[in-house]
Amino acid sequence: MNKPSPRPAATFRAAAELFHADTCTPLEAAAQAGGVRLAALGRGSYPGRRLPAQDLTEVPSLGYWDARARQSWGLDWHRNEGIELTFLAAGHLPFAVEQHTVTLAPGDLTITRPWQRHRVGDPHISASRLIWLILDVGVRRPNQPWHWPAWLLLAPATLQRLTRQLRHNERPVWPANPAVARCFAALGRAAESRPTSENLTRLKLIINELLLALAGLLDERRPRLNPGLTSAARTVELFLADLPRRADEPWTLATMAAQCGLGRSHFSHYCRQLTNRTPIEHLAWCRVERACELLLREPGWSITDIAFASGFQSSQYFATVFARHKGRSPVAWRRSAASTKIE
Repeated sequence: MNKPSPRPAATFRAAAELFHADTCTPLEAAAQAGGVRLAALGRGSYPGRRLPAQDLTEVPSLGYWDARARQSWGLDWHRNEGIELTFLAAGHLPFAVEQHTVTLAPGDLTITRPWQRHRVGDPHISASRLIWLILDVGVRRPNQPWHWPAWLLLAPATLQRLTRQLRHNERPVWPANPAVARCFAALGRAAESRPTSENLTRLKLIINELLLALAGLLDERRPRLNPGLTSAARTVELFLADLPRRADEPWTLATMAAQCGLGRSHFSHYCRQLTNRTPIEHLAWCRVERACELLLREPGWSITDIAFASGFQSSQYFATVFARHKGRSPVAWRRSAASTKIE
């Protein structure tokens, strides 16, 4: 594979949120070093030959890697701007979605939605052959309607059933059946081809066949469906679970509500229901917890440094809010926590 040219990380928005797509930089570097064979078609920050701007616009990336030995890289926690389907054709591979970690076996299929953080590796990659497809259906949150590409040929009833199966269950790993395996093998071969008009037509047919096979697989397995996974409350729950990692951002009630695609009153209602706090109270709690982590991890940082890194706009306000939550000043809390840790 030719040396990859630097590409900025792709970004995509959902209401007020700015997402950063996975750049696959470690994978490209490993391919360049000869540690892994990589064949892919992509756009934006994704690796491989460039897909045309006016065709297959709903496909950000597809391809495969073939690693014949253990690799010292992995794909860290990330989200994708679409439904990601992967198939492990050979080898074993560590895989995690949110708090769940598994080791994929040959023949395993993974399905991740745009709101599901996931990683591949522990952080290293085992000898493996992995084939993937990312298909953008226009959603970033669980409660948004799906919009499939116009070039799909599936019957409306089949597409509706597949949508319901993918929206109302979030199980990430399934044993694939022979039909799904054959489609992924064809997808891998397509990734080796130049994106000519004829090859793109073939690729659309492969994706159609893959989705039809996936619908058949889910029909066979009869996953337990939970309509609550697409509720507004579920969207708020996911946002609040992610908020501690992003507490330093300049959140307001309006931007938090917009992040979830809700009005301020509805967002506040769900936040109170889930946390027993108002949104601003919960944000302050997240920032204080973030500050506690930094007070211990960064002993050389000043209180002002800690305040700004935790999302507070002034050290004075930080000290007031911190004392309200912890019953002592940040300096006193750091001193006490550090001595307890030593003991």
